Amino acid sequence: MNPQKHNYNLPTRSNLCKIFAITAFILYIFIIYHHSISSFCNSPLKKPLINKAIASSISPSPSPPSPPPPTNVSHLVFGISGSVNAWRDRKAYFREWWRPNVTRGYIFFDKVPTMDILPWPGINKLPPYRVSENTTKFKVYSRHVKPEVIRIVRTILETFREGDKDVRWYIMGDDDTIFFLDNLVDLLGRYDHTKYFYIGGVSECVKSNFDFSFEMAFGGAGFALSYPLVEALVANIDRCVETYPFYFVSDQILSACIADLGVPLTSEKGFHQIDLVHDISGFLSAHPQAPLISLHHLDIATPIFPTKNRHKSVRNLMTAAKVDQSRLLQQTVCYHKQKSWAFSIAWGYSAYIYEHTIPRSILRRPLETFTPWSLKRRPPDYMFNTRLVNNNSCETPHVFFFRSIKRVISNSNSNNNNNSNSHSNTTTTDEIMMTYTRYKPRQLPPCSPNHSADHITKIRVYSPTTKLDFAENRGECCDVLNHVDGKNTAEVRIRACKKTEIIIV
Repeated sequence: MNPQKHNYNLPTRSNLCKIFAITAFILYIFIIYHHSISSFCNSPLKKPLINKAIASSISPSPSPPSPPPPTNVSHLVFGISGSVNAWRDRKAYFREWWRPNVTRGYIFFDKVPTMDILPWPGINKLPPYRVSENTTKFKVYSRHVKPEVIRIVRTILETFREGDKDVRWYIMGDDDTIFFLDNLVDLLGRYDHTKYFYIGGVSECVKSNFDFSFEMAFGGAGFALSYPLVEALVANIDRCVETYPFYFVSDQILSACIADLGVPLTSEKGFHQIDLVHDISGFLSAHPQAPLISLHHLDIATPIFPTKNRHKSVRNLMTAAKVDQSRLLQQTVCYHKQKSWAFSIAWGYSAYIYEHTIPRSILRRPLETFTPWSLKRRPPDYMFNTRLVNNNSCETPHVFFFRSIKRVISNSNSNNNNNSNSHSNTTTTDEIMMTYTRYKPRQLPPCSPNHSADHITKIRVYSPTTKLDFAENRGECCDVLNHVDGKNTAEVRIRACKKTEIIIV
């Protein structure tokens, strides 16, 4: 078999020349391109652009702006409407809450102060005073149903014109309004001051709210306005005064103007107008589960501590407030099961012992020791449920009032249940100890034999040194420490509630 023959076509000289020419052209293009890139990169005009592009590709993205610092008292400015004739008696209330050289604000008087209140003490004791602008020049003055309220309405405008820096909130109130600054700052810190907010409280009485508005912050209780809202309000305040010449009180005009700006009332239960008269201890002893922000009309109600005058009563309450405002008036309920006693503690104010284990759901209703502001009563009188005062031994409490407060190092038992006979470890705890003393004998027979609390003359209450966190949206619990028969002192320890704990017997 003959091998197959293959024909191999060798390139001709002409083809070799073509291949060489094409290769040389490609090499030439490559050299030109490489030279152009090198020239571009080495150019002094192009280097910054390239470096910037490289840097931007490897540098991290800019971090978001840091949040503003938490709200503090320096972010608040107070505008207080005052009366020269009333200032002599009301300045004692004012001094109890005002913090010289810390709190910012102004008192706007209705006329030039008289010599009996001059010379003015200065900002190291009181805020500067101003005399309100003459409002008789306004056309609406002569046709307004109560022209003197125009001055009070425009207090917010005059306060804003003072031009204070770094203001987040303007706080309006009367010269007999008592503010609790720490609680107020904490409350406002929950809200965005860059938005439109109108924060306050309504009256305790249905009739007052019906007569004026259920959507109005009562000025005696004080109210807070965010900076953006005040900006919008002062731009329109005089138009609002002219629009509402038929409103009797300044609060109504301001509320209507704010509503016309499209801003609703944000109601907070800690602002208290106190449209209640006579003995308001029942109301204060069952405060709603909210931080205490303000009290008003304390110069009209009977002294809140019955053994002291009005001014000393406020000072006594402030003694507790200086230690822990967050718990002030907060109600805590617990039981002594062997004695069938119920304890209701209003922190820093009062302590009640009932000779019957009344549920907390009932004890949170105030005892009606007070009467409504208006004599024209038509039930329902109040914006909350009450309990009537009676002579039933099982429903009438033994009443004790706050006497003293101090921080102590206590030995606390990890098992404070007064029904338990078990032994547990004792720990050392830094606590606040308050003493409450009996007001007067109850002068009623015991609810049941051998369960009388008549011999108790003093109650010691221990509470944590940490602030009460309202964000938990839950009150605290307490334990009645083992009580020895024959002793005249009972002891209660306030603590955080356990996860599923219910305050019931």
